[in-house]
Amino acid sequence: MPDPIDADSAEASSSGVPAGREPHRQRVIEAAADLLVHGGRDAVTTRAVAAAAGVQAPVIYRLFGDKVGLLEAVAEYGYAEFLATKQGHPRLEDPIEDLRVGWDLAVEFGLSNPALYMLMHSETMRPDSPALQAGMHILMSRIQRLAAAGSLRVDEPLAASVINATARGAVLTWLSQPPDRRDPALLVTMRETMVVAVTCHEPVVPEATASAAARALRATLPDQQVLSVAEQALLGEWLDRLAADQPDLPDGR
Repeated sequence: MPDPIDADSAEASSSGVPAGREPHRQRVIEAAADLLVHGGRDAVTTRAVAAAAGVQAPVIYRLFGDKVGLLEAVAEYGYAEFLATKQGHPRLEDPIEDLRVGWDLAVEFGLSNPALYMLMHSETMRPDSPALQAGMHILMSRIQRLAAAGSLRVDEPLAASVINATARGAVLTWLSQPPDRRDPALLVTMRETMVVAVTCHEPVVPEATASAAARALRATLPDQQVLSVAEQALLGEWLDRLAADQPDLPDGR
């Protein structure tokens, strides 16, 4: 059961945290994150966080509502840290190699921050979290580059699901194994399996299957300046229908 909401929590506006409380809020989040890293999720109690942050427990309730709200804020803090590592990495010219690097960064963050990663991928993280949405935006931009280059084998939502699932599976599987049984080949194999599943080794647009060509054109459609809004919407509908006609994967994959 979540901790009860303190009566004074009504002071906090749903539109944001009052300016005077922001330093307290950041200090509490950082204290909770530190406890999580060093002691696991059970260490993040209201009393321990308050002591570590140098505040009274009611302050936590006023700022976050309850312990679930605090954990959600810590998860978003973790995602912001993760995004900082991704946004600071230069984009590579080859979109497939850029995908590999992005996948490696996601997995490396999870392996280096296991407690935080587990929290970020628990029920605590809201699907509409701004940090989560920002991460998805970065991933989709990589996928759209693949589509525009004619190198995307499947549609964009499926590609995003495969990339996320393989990265998360790699991290969780690695962390579940005893240290002496962790084989780096697992990470390489899962990454390359993902690459084969969502990309084409050679761009397919020059040879043009209808679905591959449609995905490539669909990815660049928002940038065109010739069609009217109505024409663009109609063409987008047609391209979506063509892109949905998936070709058979080679070698039974």
